[in-house]
Amino acid sequence: MDYNFDEVIDRHGTASLKWDSAAAPDVLPMWVADMDFKTAPSVIAALRRRVEHGIFGYVRVPDAYYEAVTGWFARRHGWTIDRQWMIYTSGVVPAVSAVIKALTRPGDKVVLQTPDYNCFFSSIRNNECTLVSNPLKRVGNTYVMDYDDLDAKLADPAVKLLVLCNPHNPVGRVWHRDELVRLGEMCIRHGVTVVADEIHCELVYEGHRYTPFASISDDFLRHSVTCFSPSKAFNIAGLQIATIVAADAEVRGRIDRAINVNEVCDVNPFGVEATIAAYNEGGEWLDALLAYLKGNYDYMADYCACHLADFPITELEGTYLVWMDCRALCGDSVALEQQLIDGTRLWLNAGAMYGVEGEGFMRWNLACPRSVLNEGLDRFASFVRQHGH
Repeated sequence: MDYNFDEVIDRHGTASLKWDSAAAPDVLPMWVADMDFKTAPSVIAALRRRVEHGIFGYVRVPDAYYEAVTGWFARRHGWTIDRQWMIYTSGVVPAVSAVIKALTRPGDKVVLQTPDYNCFFSSIRNNECTLVSNPLKRVGNTYVMDYDDLDAKLADPAVKLLVLCNPHNPVGRVWHRDELVRLGEMCIRHGVTVVADEIHCELVYEGHRYTPFASISDDFLRHSVTCFSPSKAFNIAGLQIATIVAADAEVRGRIDRAINVNEVCDVNPFGVEATIAAYNEGGEWLDALLAYLKGNYDYMADYCACHLADFPITELEGTYLVWMDCRALCGDSVALEQQLIDGTRLWLNAGAMYGVEGEGFMRWNLACPRSVLNEGLDRFASFVRQHGH
């Protein structure tokens, strides 16, 4: 089947966070991580069927949900998940927050590999824990883990958790199995539990392979908790559903209590139906999406090489989020974000929101029709020329 990812769909007036948050209607938003594509036809059809029923009461999550999730991960990623390990909740951010609440006490420390997804910072802070940064090392146009620094940080007995972003947002890494093994062995040795946010796990490009952290060994499974959702890959974040996998029964019970304390134990029927349809019938659409997104990245890389040579972008292995070095233009990424909005009506994410290591960088969302991406790049290039570059 052919899918038209080039179609430009007007999202103004749909209460879209991405498109209806700007002060001016001509702002081009390439910031928050949702896509400007319709979701898979199978998902739309499933939602239509559910709407036709006309009653939208509390949902009892059916066996079909667990079967869809476990079947997808077995087929697509070679990971066998026992349905007894699974807890559903309203999103990956609430999931990570609940896991932190369940497995720490106020004053405990949690390691992040910065620059890192901004909501992790608030999840740690809101649970009265202390952030410990293990900065990633920039090597050429990619990032690697600093294991010496990590080992030193994990040795602190106050460190209880490490939040692993796999694939990594915002730097676009898909961690290799041997990288995960080295990290996991360090965490186990120091008695630190890995909380793996794997929400971008489906968004991995040719030549790279997503390895579920918990699939590596029984030890890794027992010493980790994994959180994932079809929300990013199938563009259904507004349907608010996610899965937590915790094999240890005692840990799972603590997480379940924390989810109830945080009042994120209920999901809506549309999220359930969308997940079942996405995982059971959405593979072909997802493959087509990945090919289009890779084409967008290649287009952006060529454009930058020709017109924005002073603004290198990180190699994109996974996610649809591109990390651009803007230090040639400005050291204050928050100020640059506003200047771009005011000067060219282009809205990107300031790198500083992902930690101090992100200062001077900007994050682009290229999950849009190629014509829209070209317009965003043209606006950025115009801004650069206006500022003497």
